Amino acid sequence: MGATVIRHTGIVVKDMEQSLRFYRDLLGLEVWADFTDNSEYVQTITGVQGADLWMIKLKAPGGGSVELLKYQSHLQDMPTPRQSYDVGINHIAIQVDDIDALHRKLTSEGIAFNAPPTLSSDNAAKVTYCRDPEGVIVELVEILD
Repeated sequence: MGATVIRHTGIVVKDMEQSLRFYRDLLGLEVWADFTDNSEYVQTITGVQGADLWMIKLKAPGGGSVELLKYQSHLQDMPTPRQSYDVGINHIAIQVDDIDALHRKLTSEGIAFNAPPTLSSDNAAKVTYCRDPEGVIVELVEILD
């Protein structure tokens, strides 16, 4: 009795098209579900009366999913960008196969990074941080042989 797997990370977005472009087109996650839901069920579990959600679920080839949620029923303001040291859910980490090539690709698309891909302290990975279109911190990790 207890947790068996982490199912997905949910990200509330203001602009679904921009977020979909980032996660699907630039990072290569695959859409496996795209639907809307304004049912009593979704209003109950979210605790948001009148919720009308557009949800797109994306998956990585090796497992793990991201769920993009747009509350079509509620206006969304962009919060102050989170800092790496803020308490609470802080970032999403995505393992990639060629971080240097992906860094070049994302940079050419206007994505800003804190630093170029950097060797970890234990020499086991190359890592960098950027932000998605909604300001969510995304950690990209390439595990080295």
